Amino acid sequence: MAGSGGVTTADLLLVEYGSLKEEQRMRIGFRDNLLYAAFASMAAVVAAALQLQNTGLLLLLPPVSVPLGWTYLVNDQKISAIGRYVRDDIAPRLAALAVGPGGPPVFDWENAHRRDARRASRKYLQLGVDLLTFCAVPTVALIVFWLSSDATAALLVTSLIDASMLAALCCQIVLYADLSGPSTTPVGTGSAPPVASAPSSGSAPPRAAA
Repeated sequence: MAGSGGVTTADLLLVEYGSLKEEQRMRIGFRDNLLYAAFASMAAVVAAALQLQNTGLLLLLPPVSVPLGWTYLVNDQKISAIGRYVRDDIAPRLAALAVGPGGPPVFDWENAHRRDARRASRKYLQLGVDLLTFCAVPTVALIVFWLSSDATAALLVTSLIDASMLAALCCQIVLYADLSGPSTTPVGTGSAPPVASAPSSGSAPPRAAA
């Protein structure tokens, strides 16, 4: 709350919203670039293994893909968490301040893009792409190594460590996958704490969510 000409709760919510959407935008760009980094890194390792005819080099694929995959997963989780916080916390509180309980939703894009009937199928396809990129390709590399004549005792131990890291990453990717169907709850219609301050006269244009 604030007096006339002061900073209101709505002002603070809009500032928080803008800051979170900027962080979300940056994380989306960084996350997507990690896919290209993974493709380039794995292609370089495979090319080196073929050129030198040394399948032992394929053991470098899991140490390359696991950190990239984990960083990708962490950023993807933060992107989803920001969207969920805007939908479930900021939007209802701002709607109560601006239009009152039961009024039209605010920041409705945060939920509108989740109402797509094909959302569940897209999420399953994305899960498949993530597993293929960060888990399946390195796993195939391990199998090729195990079937080769370069598998010494030391390298076999290394390959088992690689396999353990890949298994852990695969489990985390599946656990964090948001495979829910289309959402049907509009943004801003949930309950919010009662407030007595007047809404801010300024407004901020909503930005698209991931």
